[in-house]
Amino acid sequence: MSSTPPTSTSNTETPFARALLAGALAGTTVDLSLYPIDTLKTRLQSSAGLTASGGFRGIYAGVGSALIGSAPGAALFFVTYEGFKTRLQSFRIGHDQPPDKITGPEEDWKAPTDHMLAASAGEVAACAVRVPTEVIKQRAQAAQQPSSVAVLRFILAQRSKIGVVGVWREMYRGWGITIVREVPFTAIQFPLWESMKAWRRRTTAWNEVSAIESGAFGSIAGAVAAGMTTPLDVVKTRMMLAAEKQAVVPLVVDIWRTGGSRAFLAGIGPRIMWISAGGAIFLGTYQWAFNSIAGFTT
Repeated sequence: MSSTPPTSTSNTETPFARALLAGALAGTTVDLSLYPIDTLKTRLQSSAGLTASGGFRGIYAGVGSALIGSAPGAALFFVTYEGFKTRLQSFRIGHDQPPDKITGPEEDWKAPTDHMLAASAGEVAACAVRVPTEVIKQRAQAAQQPSSVAVLRFILAQRSKIGVVGVWREMYRGWGITIVREVPFTAIQFPLWESMKAWRRRTTAWNEVSAIESGAFGSIAGAVAAGMTTPLDVVKTRMMLAAEKQAVVPLVVDIWRTGGSRAFLAGIGPRIMWISAGGAIFLGTYQWAFNSIAGFTT
């Protein structure tokens, strides 16, 4: 009888804490380790081109904003993702069994829907932190200002002209297109990742997936999602780097007119390479931290 309270606490409080801490560690690790590739991808997608945007010089420009935004953004994503996933599956199945323990043929088509919805909710929440971080980071990467601090000061200095609301809008420029990019990306990546983990659990005697396995699955899922969403990423990058705010449709028309269909695939190589490696590091680190905090060895 005395075992009931600890079990209840484990099923409610611990998963939240695990997602929070594991997500923060995973986000910081992947952003710092792959930052140079992200810089090159941004410069390739810039309307000014790679050379004019800095070439291979200063590839850590803007890293300060990434360092500040990585942990809270990733933590917010995974807390929302794990919470929504657990709730969606418990509502549908009718109990509070942990999501990773829910298996069976009937889940083959139902579970991906839960993962898509949960990942989409997680991305919307994370963008509250990610978008201003991206605006500052990418402008520094494209050599519009020498550093993240300089970009932030430049935006804040416009308050006398555009007001506080204008500064807020400038910090969140590209919010809509970022959501449009991130939701399809995660709707592809996370169901693939979760499906591969579920397949691994079904074909072995182990219930838990190791960090190495999770990283390998994350790399494959990330590469597929990255390639399919590159056109959206190009539009998002151009919008954030533009001197003035632009509407999506005229921007898309301008990209097509000046660069043709190939312009929408600019930076696809570095993007796939970056996100494939990032998926391995991000989801591998997340799984390692999640398992470790839960008391499992990987």
